[in-house]
Amino acid sequence: MIYADINKTIGQTPVVRINNLAPNHVELFVKAEFFNPAASVKDRLALSIIEEAENSGALKPGQTVVEATSGNTGIGLAMVCAAKGYPLVIVMADSFSVERRRLMRVLGAKVVLTPRAEKAMGMYNKAVELAEANGWFLARQFETEANAKVHEMTTGPEIVADFKDKRLTHFVTGFGTGGTLTGVARVLRRESPDTRIILSEPENAGLVGSGIAQDRNSDGSPVAGHSAWQPHPFQGWSPDFIPAVLQEALDNGSFDELMPVAGPGAINMALQLAQKEGILTGVSGGGTVLAALQVAKTAPEGSVILAMLPDTAERYLSTPLFDDIEAEMTDEERAISLSTPSAQMAGE
Repeated sequence: MIYADINKTIGQTPVVRINNLAPNHVELFVKAEFFNPAASVKDRLALSIIEEAENSGALKPGQTVVEATSGNTGIGLAMVCAAKGYPLVIVMADSFSVERRRLMRVLGAKVVLTPRAEKAMGMYNKAVELAEANGWFLARQFETEANAKVHEMTTGPEIVADFKDKRLTHFVTGFGTGGTLTGVARVLRRESPDTRIILSEPENAGLVGSGIAQDRNSDGSPVAGHSAWQPHPFQGWSPDFIPAVLQEALDNGSFDELMPVAGPGAINMALQLAQKEGILTGVSGGGTVLAALQVAKTAPEGSVILAMLPDTAERYLSTPLFDDIEAEMTDEERAISLSTPSAQMAGE
């Protein structure tokens, strides 16, 4: 198939069965969002933000776009803006992986780093300041209607179509902005009302589980960071505030169960997905599958469970996910190398 530009390839990501890690009494599937062209679910959001702003006139030709992001939205925006000809400035805390910065820069974006001590609120406030000071278009991924809308228009219908011949009993997702949950829930509540929706979040940063309301400005933006937040390894999940996009799902009861997951377990699950299923996903993907497996423990026989995989493991090379993955040969690999006649003759 021939496409007019890279943005036309976004969406229609595959659903893949988990064969070796799932218990026998359920069917477990993942929606592999790393099949998007910039390798994450945020490609959908990036295109939606830009095209909605173009259509409304909020984004003018050649105007600079600015956004605060942990990386995936920024990479998606960098791809979309490169294809459409918009300059892009990304603001990101310096705690996020360096490969994310480099991917945005190779796509032509400028990346402004904020101190990790200021957390997500620090990068958020800096992006707002830059937009106001320079007359740039602020993408506002945490508040914009374009966020949940794209998942209502694309991700949700894709899931319904993929499971038209199966009864999807459980849908599991985490949250960054909350767009996937909110948009997909709109569709599932209408078209598959028996599907239970499970929201996952970091065990040690339970913003939703805390029950503590987020203080907001009149435009939905957070006033300050949430008191329940703690540092966690889920890059892209659970910023230190509850986004306005997620708040809709909380207010409307758009999920049936909250499933906290621990960081070390999520890292281990991402490694198991790679080594036992051949699926490369990040820590957030590992966390979502870990939550899905916890759901599976008590799910009735014959249950059909779908977990979202937001991105690829290659976005985590400099994070704890790869701490135990050697760059040089291990002793076992060296022994394999030495097992051939040529190595023995060379005296290696």
